[in-house]
Amino acid sequence: MSITPLMPVYPRCGVRPVEGDHCHLIDEDGTRYLDFASGIAVNLLGHSHEGLIGAIQRQAAKLMHVSNLYGSPQGEELAQRLVDKTFADTVFFTNSGAEAVECAIKTVRAYHQHVGNDDKYEIITFKNAFHGRTMATISASNQEKMHKGFYPMLAGFKYVDFDDLEGAKAAMGPNTAGFLVEPVQGEGGIRPASQEFMQGLRDLCDEHDLLLALDEVQCGVARTGTFYAYEQYGIVPDVVATAKGIGGGFPLGACLATEKAARGMVIGTHGSTYGGNPLAMAAGMAVMDAVANDEFLAEVRAKGERLRTRLEQFIGNYPELFEGVRGMGLMLGIKMKAEPRPFMVHLRDNHQLLTVAAGDQTLRVLPPLVIDDAEMDEFFEKLSAGAASYTPEDAS
Repeated sequence: MSITPLMPVYPRCGVRPVEGDHCHLIDEDGTRYLDFASGIAVNLLGHSHEGLIGAIQRQAAKLMHVSNLYGSPQGEELAQRLVDKTFADTVFFTNSGAEAVECAIKTVRAYHQHVGNDDKYEIITFKNAFHGRTMATISASNQEKMHKGFYPMLAGFKYVDFDDLEGAKAAMGPNTAGFLVEPVQGEGGIRPASQEFMQGLRDLCDEHDLLLALDEVQCGVARTGTFYAYEQYGIVPDVVATAKGIGGGFPLGACLATEKAARGMVIGTHGSTYGGNPLAMAAGMAVMDAVANDEFLAEVRAKGERLRTRLEQFIGNYPELFEGVRGMGLMLGIKMKAEPRPFMVHLRDNHQLLTVAAGDQTLRVLPPLVIDDAEMDEFFEKLSAGAASYTPEDAS
């Protein structure tokens, strides 16, 4: 059998969207799907946000790309806005989350090696994490399914159980450079870290001059009800990788860092041809305009609380299917009694509801942050119909 024109690395489903309408996707045959997947936490403003679309259209008509050989008024403006809104002093723009995490890994190592601490290169990461699909980011994960076929992995990573502060402490040694952790594991099952764990990692970094790097690719940019999830833990990270929602659907990522953490990232140490191009910056600024304010963030928290409360009430009707609800803001997961993928497929194919399966038997619920009561009601109508019509035979 001949290979397909699109490299066959995805098990693509039969849904073939060609148009978006607010919180719905429209298939090429006209079928409408309620999108509570959001392109895996990307389309935070839905699919037809006038501010985002208008910004991209206006910038595309003016200037799309020039490379980083020249000054970047657009990049400087968005970087300044991110600096003003976060812990960071400096920003490197990328095209994706994996690139943002790559930059974070390099920043952690460069911090030590810039001053001659060449033995400090090892980064402690946490089991069931998902940091991306590049060689460094799959090496930063302990997941065999991502390693298979790509050995050898890159050296310099040590894996510890998520939310296990004592394990993290025990893993430290003379080569330790820092920690890389998702405050809320996404692919790993919408598992928020505990307050004690996050504060403990911060304290260990302060005590031993290590860097705390956070992967907020999925949980960042208003998804959890604060601009970044770290704010809810009352800690200040040294480095944060961000992407997904930051472009609202346009490919954009960034690595945020303090001045101290970025001291090794000097001229010639890193780069990107496309990163920070004017078109991406226009998208990022439109997203900031929409979400980086207290009113919008408060709405996300309120919507998240309503959605969570209704989910907790709902799952009680189906104790044979569901175990619990977890997450923060509008980054929620329904823990199931069995693997979630068959139920996700059932909801998609029979009830036109899009969700995302994750690890730890969890169904991800990641709606656009602009949902209102009508979309929430529709979600529960479809979820209820799906649960009522789902049988064990559907999972076979």
